[in-house]
Amino acid sequence: MSGHNLPSDHPPVKTGGIGVLLVNLGTPDAPTPVAVKRYLKQFLSDPRVVEIPPLVWQPILRGIILNTRPKKSAHAYSQVWTEKGSPLAAITAEQAEALQARLGDAVSVRWAMRYGNPAIAQELGALMEAGCIRILVAPLYPQYSAATNASVSDAVGDALQEMRWQPALRTLPPYYDDPAYIDALAQDLGGQLGRLDFTPEVLLLSFHGMPERTLHLGDPYHCQCRKTARLLAEALKRPDLKIVTTFQSRFGRAKWLEPATDTVLAEEAQSGTKNLAIAAPGFSADCLETLEELAIRGREQFLESGGEKFAVLSCLNAQEPGMDMLEALLRRELAGWI
Repeated sequence: MSGHNLPSDHPPVKTGGIGVLLVNLGTPDAPTPVAVKRYLKQFLSDPRVVEIPPLVWQPILRGIILNTRPKKSAHAYSQVWTEKGSPLAAITAEQAEALQARLGDAVSVRWAMRYGNPAIAQELGALMEAGCIRILVAPLYPQYSAATNASVSDAVGDALQEMRWQPALRTLPPYYDDPAYIDALAQDLGGQLGRLDFTPEVLLLSFHGMPERTLHLGDPYHCQCRKTARLLAEALKRPDLKIVTTFQSRFGRAKWLEPATDTVLAEEAQSGTKNLAIAAPGFSADCLETLEELAIRGREQFLESGGEKFAVLSCLNAQEPGMDMLEALLRRELAGWI
C-alpha cells in the first residue's frame, strides 16, 4: 500500500496478494494410538462424514470406536510412515512446493488438511497475514462428495466467521471428467503399467467407498467415479486389459457402494486371474488407503485366494503428469486474478 495518505504512525499493511490453498483429507500427527485417537475423533465427529444424529452417534464413537480403533489404525499408519512423516502430508507439501515454483511470485501457495494439521483456518490466516486478499481454495478431490468437498467448504466457512477482514474466495470444482485429469492419469498409469515386470490380465480402478444411501440422497460421487473410470479405460487404449471399477474402505454395518475392492480381489483370484494391477485414481496422493489397505492387505487378499502377481500403481503424487494437470486447472481457476 502506498504510504502517501497514511498517518506516520500507521502500521505497515500487506495487501493485494493472491493465494492458493491446496486441501487434502488429513492425517494424524504421529503413528501412535494417542495421535490417531485425536485425529479419528475430529474426522468421525464431522456430520458430513457420519450422517447419524450426534445424540445417537457420539456415545458409540466415544464408548466403542475411539477405544478400539486407534490401536489398529496406529499399527496401519506405522507401516507406511516415512522419515518425512505421514505420506499424505509429505506428498501434499511436495505438490504445493512444485506449484509454487510453477506459478511463480504472483501467487502464494500453501497447503492444509481438513482433519489434523496444518488446519484450514490456520493456513487461511497465514495467507491473509501475507497479504493475500484473493484466495483459491483447491480441494484435491477429483470426484465430488459431500463428505469431502462440502466438508472443506464448511471448514472454510467456520474460519471466515472468525475473521473481521475476509478474503475474496474461489473454489476449485471437481475435475473427474476434465480432459487434463484423464490425460494425466492415462499417461501416468500407462507408463507404470508398461514398466511392470509382468502383464496384468485385470486392472482394478479402486475408489474410496461411501455408504450407499449417500447416492440415494443425491450425492454425485458414485456417478462421477464411474465416469472417470469409463473415460480412463478409453484413454488407456488397452483392449487386452479387463478394467473393473471397485470401491474400498467399507466401515460399519451399513450397505456401501459396490462392488467392494476386497471382495473383487478374492473373486478374481478364485476365478483364475493370476496377474492383477490396481490403481486408485480418486486419490491425488498416496496415503494409508493406497499404501496399507491396497499394497499390503490387498496383496494378501489376492495372493491368499490364489493370485500370483500383484502390483499397486502409485497415485499422481508430485510427478510430472499430475503437476502439469494441477497447474493447468489452477491457472484456469485463477484467470482474471493473475
